[in-house]
Amino acid sequence: MTVDYEDRTRVCRRALSPQECLVLFPGPNCQYLTGFRDEPMERHLLLFVPSESEPVFLAPAMYDEQLADTHVTDFRLWDDGEDPREPLREIIEEIDPERLLVDDRLWARFTQDLRAVTDAEFGLASEVLADLRQRKDDAEIGAIRRASALTDRVSEEIRELDAVGMSERELAREIDSRLAALGGDGPSFETIVASGPNGARPHHRHGGREIEAGDPVVLDFGTRFEGYPSDQTRTLVFGGDPPEKFEAVHDAVRKAQGAAVEAVEPGVSAETIDRAAREVIERAGYGEEFTHRTGHGVGIEVHEPPYIVEGNSRAVEEGMVFSVEPGIYLEGEFGVRIEDLVVVTEDGCERLNDSPRGW
Repeated sequence: MTVDYEDRTRVCRRALSPQECLVLFPGPNCQYLTGFRDEPMERHLLLFVPSESEPVFLAPAMYDEQLADTHVTDFRLWDDGEDPREPLREIIEEIDPERLLVDDRLWARFTQDLRAVTDAEFGLASEVLADLRQRKDDAEIGAIRRASALTDRVSEEIRELDAVGMSERELAREIDSRLAALGGDGPSFETIVASGPNGARPHHRHGGREIEAGDPVVLDFGTRFEGYPSDQTRTLVFGGDPPEKFEAVHDAVRKAQGAAVEAVEPGVSAETIDRAAREVIERAGYGEEFTHRTGHGVGIEVHEPPYIVEGNSRAVEEGMVFSVEPGIYLEGEFGVRIEDLVVVTEDGCERLNDSPRGW
């Protein structure tokens, strides 16, 4: 995937007010602006993006070569044994910000170090970056589309599997193995295999329960391609007849998902899409059993804005990618959820998943 990270950073800087400065650390925001990926750690590795001067990395010396692969050219490197708070102070004095927009997940120790060297007002990086990251470019959509295609293939394969007698954990491992074999770059999140009454817990992961003939099984999984995730849910029955109410519940969820997808177009509010799904489930008599939002944005992170939920009046825009995943959860019995990713187009939306949605 070819990304112009330097242009992303220019766009971000233009969105900042005078004398504002972003302070990011390893994570999705830093990756979005520079392509640099790493896990947060105890060492000071911070990216400063000022409105009126070029970006600066404060980083351990061991990262010299990795940071050279980014478009940022100003590194302030420090060695183990040195106090990184001194170059931190120097950077802040040079930038002289009136307002620091710190990464929403910045560790408290780094925030405290910043507070010790500046009287600037503090805000959150999401004030600027959340809006920019919601609208995906062609490269991002292409990566999510490829990840979704891999997930579709595994979904179709698992549908043909005789899973009766397998534990939830064993089936989750089978799904993960097949995703990897097709070229997926690790799971998007911990795979969900929720059988029988476990399916009534929306975020049950997987455990030792054996899948029985006729069990409804909620399968929620995805993989990554070039750093971007897929996310799909299907509810299947492996062998035997499902519980008496299952077919009606599954039909209601499928119709609710279709209604929500049909409602997606530029200018429609997120809560309108949520309401389209919710009204179908309420008419079916299961409104109180639909216990979560209808969807969430997908990008570098598998859960990010926009959130498709009551109270979010934000209008969706062309290029946004999010899930549509209504569900019904009957405590002690079973659950049903059906999920696809959609990308908002000029006049509607495109589903990024196309595997069968029946049970």
